[in-house]
Amino acid sequence: MHQFTYLFDCDGVVLDTESQYSKFWAHIGTLYYPHVQSFAEDIKGMSLVDIFACYFPHEPQQREIKQLLDNFEESMEYIYIPGVEDFLKSLRDKKLRTALVTSSDHNKMAQVYSAHPEIKDYFDYIFTAEDIQRSKPAPDCFINAARRFDVATEDCIVFEDSINGLTAAKESGTKVVGLTTTNSEQKIISFCNLIIPNFIGQTPDSITAHFAFLS
Repeated sequence: MHQFTYLFDCDGVVLDTESQYSKFWAHIGTLYYPHVQSFAEDIKGMSLVDIFACYFPHEPQQREIKQLLDNFEESMEYIYIPGVEDFLKSLRDKKLRTALVTSSDHNKMAQVYSAHPEIKDYFDYIFTAEDIQRSKPAPDCFINAARRFDVATEDCIVFEDSINGLTAAKESGTKVVGLTTTNSEQKIISFCNLIIPNFIGQTPDSITAHFAFLS
């Protein structure tokens, strides 16, 4: 059977944190962009550097928002998406290539590692915002991950949930599995080869079988 490389977004794919971030960024949106009702949705998947570059170019605003975000992330709940731990363990048992590809920065990931020190064992590589120049929806992060493994992007399967993340995955040329943890199936269907609600009942073999004929 064809051997794929598995690339995972973090928030909304591995960790059930997107709803918490949505509330935080919606609050920021009401403070700074009250006329943009879609602000929280628009920035999903973007790195903080790119959010600042696009929406908050002034340093005083950046400092204020960064402090609010740091405080928020310290109090967040970092809960696994249903079924994802078993799925990741199965990938490791089969010695399949895996990477976490996130727009989160080192400070945020330090909180994740504190809550789940075992998460590092699930991945060969963990790519963060510091590893790329352009964040999602640019495809750079997934192209970079494929290069690190020395594989073609078409031999990678990406698991994503946000529109920006799904756009990046599709543009990179990977196979795309969309999770409906953040958006409805109808909203993400045009980006995906496969859609799942979570990882319950999913196995590496079931995912690989779905994509084997596309390779």
